[in-house]
Amino acid sequence: MTDENHQKRGEQAAEGLREATAKEEAKNETKSGHDLAKGADRFEERSKSSDGRSAKEKQKG
Repeated sequence: MTDENHQKRGEQAAEGLREATAKEEAKNETKSGHDLAKGADRFEERSKSSDGRSAKEKQKG
């Protein structure tokens, strides 16, 4: 298989993953009744642990 074929297959796989992720996100947003956080807000939301403190808050001491 040539490098070009590998690249095309990789691009197709990535597109399939993006589509599956978008569908899953839409399903979760519908289920929760609100949009999921995006970008930096999403990172901050996901970085909070069970105690509700972000990594940044924990580093402050």
